[in-house]
Amino acid sequence: MRLHEEFELTPYTMSVIPIPYGSKTYSKIMELDNEFITPYRPVDIIKKSCRFYASSYAGRKEGTKELIGVSIKAPIVIDPLQSIYFFPTASSSKLHCAWISPEHVLSYERIDGITTEVVFRNKQRIRLQVSSNTFKNQMYKTAMLQTKMLQRSAENGRKNLFSTESELFQEAKEKRKVYRVTRRDWSDD
Repeated sequence: MRLHEEFELTPYTMSVIPIPYGSKTYSKIMELDNEFITPYRPVDIIKKSCRFYASSYAGRKEGTKELIGVSIKAPIVIDPLQSIYFFPTASSSKLHCAWISPEHVLSYERIDGITTEVVFRNKQRIRLQVSSNTFKNQMYKTAMLQTKMLQRSAENGRKNLFSTESELFQEAKEKRKVYRVTRRDWSDD
């Protein structure tokens, strides 16, 4: 398996799994058609990816708390434009915490009280140290976050549709012979 020094989450990333590497914890990245290792802990990959997409991990967690009221094992949106969402399987401070993209989860099954097998869309399977109930709850929390984000986006779209600028634009499409143009209309800001 290849070692990658630099990596950010993409829409093709399925999971970020902790793996022991000597006395350190590295991450195994599973993508739809690729797998590799990075010398960073899973939570560090998540934090780095939040920064890559112009936010911070703390800011994303605050956003989740604001939208769905969840602050423990909070799912986060990495990039809303590409619909990249991940959830932790445990507290992010725990060494066994993995991060999963629910977009790629085909199914999951209880193996025992503390182990769940996850099947991804590409039929790859992994076993995680998390109960199936916790895994299910994390999937639900992330779905709730996605729904709230979509609702906000749709709400903002409706607001923009009825804004003053939109009305001015629609008025300009009418077949009028005379238009009043002010200096403000030509400014760059």
